[in-house]
Amino acid sequence: MITSTRLAGQRFAVLGLARSGLASVESLLAGGADVTAWDSREEARAQVAGRAMLADPLTIDLTGFAGVVVSPGVPLNRHPIAAHAASFGVPVIGDIELFAQMRSDLPPHRVVGITGTNGKSTTTALVHHLCRCAGIPAQFGGNIGLPVLGEDPLPAGGVYVLELSSYQIDLTYSLACDVAVLINLSPDHLDRYDGYGAYAAAKARLFAMQRPDQVAVFGRGDADTLAIAGQALAHVRVPDPAELSGQADWPSLQGPHNLQNAAIAVAVAEALGIAAPVWRAGLASFVGLPHRMERVAEQGGVLFVNDSKATNPASTAPALAAYPRIHWICGGLPKSDDLDECAPWFDHVVAAYTIGEAGQRFAEILAPHLPVTRSEMLCDAVRQAIAAARPGEVVMLSPACASFDQFRDFEARGDAFRNIVMSLLAERGDQPQGAQ
Repeated sequence: MITSTRLAGQRFAVLGLARSGLASVESLLAGGADVTAWDSREEARAQVAGRAMLADPLTIDLTGFAGVVVSPGVPLNRHPIAAHAASFGVPVIGDIELFAQMRSDLPPHRVVGITGTNGKSTTTALVHHLCRCAGIPAQFGGNIGLPVLGEDPLPAGGVYVLELSSYQIDLTYSLACDVAVLINLSPDHLDRYDGYGAYAAAKARLFAMQRPDQVAVFGRGDADTLAIAGQALAHVRVPDPAELSGQADWPSLQGPHNLQNAAIAVAVAEALGIAAPVWRAGLASFVGLPHRMERVAEQGGVLFVNDSKATNPASTAPALAAYPRIHWICGGLPKSDDLDECAPWFDHVVAAYTIGEAGQRFAEILAPHLPVTRSEMLCDAVRQAIAAARPGEVVMLSPACASFDQFRDFEARGDAFRNIVMSLLAERGDQPQGAQ
């Protein structure tokens, strides 16, 4: 794990003992800090019992504490821990801020921080892949699901590639990224912010922490991202995807959104000193992450794509742009009442199959433009799409919605889609071919 003796003897409270919270406790304890930890689940508390003091930070005197470490999932605009900590003058921080404070004890390294409304995980994984292709020791972590403190420190010359949500940036104050990235901005997570402007300002804080000698990379797809680029302190790069050729040879990077992701990753790679022949080969060899334009199978000339990570219309729109003839499975728990961002690509949709809570509303929006089936359940939608699809067409789950009406999370939804596809294709007799 990553740890530091510079925090030895300091007092920290950790609220929430899931992945990032537990990694924070272990790292702090290993470095000699005094830790008070709490989780509402007894089984979570049992993991640190006897090593950390067990007490709810909301109920104790925080005088003298160096920080209260919370999960990014804690809504600071509603949770009482923010006001309680502030009453003692104690900062509320996250595991990324702990990492930032420990950096001086690590072997010489660089940090790439990647944020944006959509495309963060793919771009993070791609930058990590290009580093590995160049022989650079690299790790990825953060919002992508791997707590950075739980990983072993990299040797000298290594690169930490961090996917950062706005929630994580809210809890971070001293992370000066050698290369910071903002891919795009569109309204999201507005239940946590006082309007879209506050959400955008949270993203902009990543660049306010940089020094002038560092690099900031921005997408060029929206005015709000470019406005933040105009305020950055570091050396600004705004790569043009149109100048990057060869996308037909990158099977896991199809569609205009992935062309932008690739252009940004290349700009990061070049800022890290990776030569063009290396990153060009890396784009071709990259295998995408699960649930993000994941090519699940191909049978009878029909391609099956799992894009369950597309939890809002802005992230579904480029998926629709990626293929000319799509059987589109969409719906779930809606984040908006329209599909306006997807509308320019309705002519790519052969038919739509709506599911979940948004099913009726989405069907009403789509019916004037294309054939729609009210499927309700994912298994029915997949069966209907398989029956209708013809060679050269794509059956794609790209919900434009959150999953919580029917599934635990987008991963569970994507896994269900993959399993249903493979089962139904097997029923048809021919062995489906993997499409990776």
